[in-house]
Amino acid sequence: MKTQLYSFWRSSAAFRVRIALNLKGMGYEVIPVNIVKSGGAQTAGEYANKNPNRLVPLYTDGNHTIHQSLAIIEYLDEIQENPPLLPRSAIDRAWARSLAMDIAIDVHPLGNIRVLRYLMKNLGVSAEAKDAWGQHWMTLGLESLEKQLSSDSRVGRFAYGDQPSLIDICLVPQIFNALSAKMDMKTYPTLMKIFNECMKLPAFIYASWENQIDAEGSNPLTPPQE
Repeated sequence: MKTQLYSFWRSSAAFRVRIALNLKGMGYEVIPVNIVKSGGAQTAGEYANKNPNRLVPLYTDGNHTIHQSLAIIEYLDEIQENPPLLPRSAIDRAWARSLAMDIAIDVHPLGNIRVLRYLMKNLGVSAEAKDAWGQHWMTLGLESLEKQLSSDSRVGRFAYGDQPSLIDICLVPQIFNALSAKMDMKTYPTLMKIFNECMKLPAFIYASWENQIDAEGSNPLTPPQE
């Protein structure tokens, strides 16, 4: 039975899982959840019952459901080991996880739609101040990542050697967000080199915003699936 991924085209967390599924060559059905329209379809009804934290993504495998993108990705890595998304050695796995968490825990949540919505609707923050908020936290995160990756011998074509890993899976959606915010990316040459290498691969291309069935004005590609 094909697994299902409840996803929103511009969700960074869902984007990560789409990349991982594509890298693994695992077939899946995307179930769109519009987290923007009418306050968000994730906040009530059937989806909220399925996923009480009211976020995307949600991954279903038979009778089992998993939320949180990093947990889903590590589950995929455990049930299908090739290609591996984490290094083999314990110290390198910890390093990869730490960089992934820098993005997924320290940067991304501060630009999450529910945070931005609260800033504007509940605290009266202007649209300009909201945008400045998002760019501030992205800048801090990207500067840290650039510094770490620009001087580490483990970096190759990708963030860890010459095969995509959990780091790249988290990095690419965050750079999509930065580019969408029209941030100046010239100060992050290492990150952009890795990003450009990733975006040569079908797994990343098919997972990207414009290739989702729910993307606004999209004409999506269909990813090859086993």
